[in-house]
Amino acid sequence: MGGEVKFQLGQNPYIKLVLHALKHRVSSVNGILIGRLDDASSTVDIVDAVPLSHSQIGLLPTLEIALIQVEELFSADGLSVVGYFHANERYDDSELGKIAKKIGDHISRYFPQPAVLLLDNKKLEALCKSIHREPVVQLYTKDASKGWRQAGIDASVQLTLKEPSANTVLSDFIATEKYEEIVDFDDYLDDISKDWLNPRLFK
Repeated sequence: MGGEVKFQLGQNPYIKLVLHALKHRVSSVNGILIGRLDDASSTVDIVDAVPLSHSQIGLLPTLEIALIQVEELFSADGLSVVGYFHANERYDDSELGKIAKKIGDHISRYFPQPAVLLLDNKKLEALCKSIHREPVVQLYTKDASKGWRQAGIDASVQLTLKEPSANTVLSDFIATEKYEEIVDFDDYLDDISKDWLNPRLFK
């Protein structure tokens, strides 16, 4: 992808990744972003998020198993892994850490310029007090010479929410404690009857 790159984040994956973090407030969480690239517009459309872990953060064998399964599950629909999301354990930690960068590097084997979304706890807290349209995640992309950088530093990379009302819906989900229903890959490994794709979350 050359020139300006756009990442468009759909409402469902956006809500899902935030709810995953809210369910496990005292630990780091992560997951995989699913989507497709529109070459004509240089836009990466993120259409789903698959919650991965809340206890096995950074274990590449577990990540690799999940990535292989995700690729198999979504490839028939023309979708693939396009990125990664992460929420830090500490509320005041707004930095993309070594583990998140390492996993982002690993995912770049699947998609050459993946999106890495880091939850911004302060923006999330502000949303709980007053609805705004700004996403409560920060986009990071990898520069060949400078490594992982915030999108705000590089004007050629943009992140937008596909649905303008996404934060309103997210706020409603938080108020009704919908995050209690989220299942991640860790939960699935403990109990294979649990569906880590969360097909009924938005029913």
